[in-house]
Amino acid sequence: MADLGLKNGESRGKVTYDESIINGIVAVAVSGVEGVILKSDKKGKKSLKDSIKIVSDKTGVHVTVKVDVLYGYSIPDIAFNIQHGIKQSVEEMSRYHIADVDVYVNDVLFEDKAV
Repeated sequence: MADLGLKNGESRGKVTYDESIINGIVAVAVSGVEGVILKSDKKGKKSLKDSIKIVSDKTGVHVTVKVDVLYGYSIPDIAFNIQHGIKQSVEEMSRYHIADVDVYVNDVLFEDKAV
């Protein structure tokens, strides 16, 4: 590790995160859950703007995600895995605290609709 001449707890500036960074972390966490597809727009393209909403206040970061689930997967298990994955990823990769994660399942997709 390089010696930067800093004492323990001392820093040289402030680190801030753009909302798009947190959106990206959330999107990667959601896409890592098997059986989940982020909500698509009407033309079939994935739209992170419509699928992920992030609001922060004094209590922490509030995340809302809208997903489609592939047929055959347990929706309660999927929702739990999404919540756990988002909380773990965001809190490990940034200094933000996740206050809550709301998961909305828009549709159950069958194999012929999933592609």
